[in-house]
Formats: sequence, structure tokens, C-alpha cells
Amino acid sequence: MAEAVLIDSFGLKSNSRSNCVLLKALKAVQNFHATNAKFLYLMHCHNLKCGNDLEHGDNELEMMNSLPALPGGFEIISNSSMAATLYTIKQKLDENNVSSIKIMTRPQRRALMEVFIDQLFTDVYHFEFEDLVDLGENHIKDSTELNVVTNQELEEIQDDIKTFLRSLPGLKGELTILTSSLIPDSFIHGFTTRTGGISYIPTLSSFNLFSSTKRRDPKAVVQENLRRLAQAAGFDPEKFHRIKTDHANGVWIMGKKEPESYDGITTNQKGVTIAALGADCMPLIFADPVKKACGVAHSGWKGTMLGVAMATINALVAEYDCHLEDILVVMGPSVGPCCFTLPRDSAKTFYNLDPQCVRLFDSPNPYVDIRRATRILLERGGILPQNIKGDSKSDSQNLDLCTSCHPDMFFSHVRDGNNFGSQIGFILIREYKSEGLPGLFPHHLYNWFQYSSGSEISSI
Repeated sequence: MAEAVLIDSFGLKSNSRSNCVLLKALKAVQNFHATNAKFLYLMHCHNLKCGNDLEHGDNELEMMNSLPALPGGFEIISNSSMAATLYTIKQKLDENNVSSIKIMTRPQRRALMEVFIDQLFTDVYHFEFEDLVDLGENHIKDSTELNVVTNQELEEIQDDIKTFLRSLPGLKGELTILTSSLIPDSFIHGFTTRTGGISYIPTLSSFNLFSSTKRRDPKAVVQENLRRLAQAAGFDPEKFHRIKTDHANGVWIMGKKEPESYDGITTNQKGVTIAALGADCMPLIFADPVKKACGVAHSGWKGTMLGVAMATINALVAEYDCHLEDILVVMGPSVGPCCFTLPRDSAKTFYNLDPQCVRLFDSPNPYVDIRRATRILLERGGILPQNIKGDSKSDSQNLDLCTSCHPDMFFSHVRDGNNFGSQIGFILIREYKSEGLPGLFPHHLYNWFQYSSGSEISSI
């Protein structure tokens, strides 16, 4: 049974007949759902464009508020758009961890509602529909037309959602991008933090950049976060490619057939942004300023030992004639050896690489340092030590940032569990020179910083 019931009154003309329909719906909820549905929401439009007359609409709301013996949890959600109304309800559902929802709507609006749901919800939620029928209406479409949404209607819904999401303020502070002075201005690059986005669910807030069917953040929210990142960093969100993580060492060479999954990307195409996800796993970025090529990699503990970093570098060398001495590597934020453990059998691989990659090796679950292991593998592969940044060996104190230890700055699977958010590392080759373009980066883009209790900012 549904935990929440939504009654859709959008488009109903405010008259005695429509009020009767809503009264019947409320009684139905009261009679059949009161024992299980803890929340009841009436979705109401206060905009003339929705088809509700304002004066009559006020009378309707007054009538609803005066009804006796309404189920507990009854609330009228009144907004000027369906996107705003559903998003407001979604926030209330998420606050109460509600996933099972019944929607009572007129048959001719069901297909439209399903499009909104597809855009604003994920597979975490389970919806069922019940018809809200006004038998006095003489303009109901034939049943064969009820489940058809035109291309124009689809575009209007998408525009409605985008417009609403763009109006939302950023949460938890300004959008902040971490950059390294190692990468020259012929590239745009950075590592995101968790501030400045619109994701509101605690473990995903606020700048989550990955949507999953198993999480409550829909693609529309993630796309709005990406749009804000693109605007801040100066890249085209329509030319954005994210790694399809497999926790292995596959690499997609852009321009060739895209594999189903891969943990590295390389390109020499200008203006195309490539990105690697991270939430304890480490995003890596690679740049060759001589051959004007770049790459990214997602390096978790499995990918690290499978050699995803060198696999990406080997692709740069093979495809673009890059030279190892010219390739620059920056390691993004990841879980540190202070918080990351593996079963002893798995940790043994890191110990065999270098005993200093493992702490308390004799324990059942030793602590593992994937950052040290990554540097060792890069140097053994021929990358110059001075061309690797982002760990304590080459950088000043406290730059070896642990994602699990810094909840205000980063998402973390280790810390937050399965409903975790994701940050990214990204890079692209500029389509133009930066000289003579002051203000290309907004003030909240910083060089890689030293984090302390006073949040000091410094360059590496």
C-alpha cells in the first residue's frame, strides 16, 4: 500500500462539480488509505495559465481547509508550475524516507504526470495511479490518446523543470573548484567539492554529479549541477563525457568506438570535457602540453592495482605520440590510509608493491594507501616524479586530503554508505588562448589548497 497519496488538481476548473470530484477523492483516501498512507498532498496551481481561476481557486482552498476529519498529514501544495509542486512534494517525501506513492489524477493527465516523474524521480520510488474522473466532463480524450505525450508537450515539461531548477539557490556555500598549478593554462581542469549545488538529500548535498537508479537524486538535478559547474569553469556541458566506471583498467580513446564500460578516457579534441568520478576512489587527470592531449582515470583500489593510471598514459603515448617526460599527472581527492581498510588478502597486493603502502599489515583489515601506490606505479612506468602532484611526497603539509575525513568538503562512500554523492575530476583543451581574457575564472576557483581548521588557501 502507498505511504503517500498525491491528488492532482492541476487543470481542474474551480466549480462545484470539480470540488465534488476532489471531495470524493479525499473520501476515497480517507476510507481506503488512512491506515497506511501517512501523507496526503493536494497538488494545486495558483497560476491562471494552469487553468484555475484565482478567485475560485481561493474558494477551493478555503473549502479544503475547512473539511472535517481529514486524514493526518494532509497538506495543500500550491505552486505556479507542476515542476515546482512535485519537487516540493519530493522534498517532503525524502525528509520522511517515503518511497511508495499513489497518484490520483484524471486519465488525460496520467501520461504527462509519468513524464514529470521520470524526470524528477528515480527507481528508488514506486508509483501507482488511480483515476480521478469527473463524469460530467465531455471533453475527455479517447482511451487510445490518453497515454500519448507529444514532442511539444515533452519539451514544455523539460523546459518547465529546467527553469525551476535553475531558480534554486546553491546549498552549503559557494561552488568551489580545486585546481593545480602543475597544469598549464592551455587546459581547463579541476576537481569539484560538495558545495554550491542544489542536491538537498544529506549524503548527496549539495554538488552531487552522478545520478543512479539506486539513489534519490534524479538526472535533472545532476544536470543542473553540471550546468553550474560548466558555467563556472568555462566549458560546454553539451560536450561533456563522464567515465563509465568498471573498477578495472579499460580506456576509451575518444574518436574510436565507445566501450560499454571503462575507467579511463583520452582525447586530443579541443573544447571537449572529459571527467572521472570520485567518492573515495581517486580521480586522476593527465595533460601533455607538448602534444596537446589529455586524459582522466577513475582509480579505486582495484583499478590502482590493475594499472588504470599507466593504461591511460600508454593510450596517450600510443595514440597521440606523447612522450612520458612531457605527461603531467594530478591526483584528486581520495580516501586516505587513515580511513581505508581492506581484507588482509587484498591488502597483500599493496604490501608486495611497497610495504609502506600498508599500515598494520598483520591485522585482519590493514589500512591501505592508494595514493602512495599510484605514485609508485606512475614513477615505475616512467613519469617524472616532479610531474606528479596531489600527494604528501611532493606537496606541502595537509594536501593529502582524505575524502572520508572532510565531510564538509567531499563525498565519501566509506563514510556515508551506499547513498553517497560523487565529485569529479575534469579536464579539457582550450579552444583559444587565455591571454588578454581577464576574469576567465571566477573568484571562487582556487589553486589546490591546504585545508585546515581555518580553511587556509594556498597553491601547490
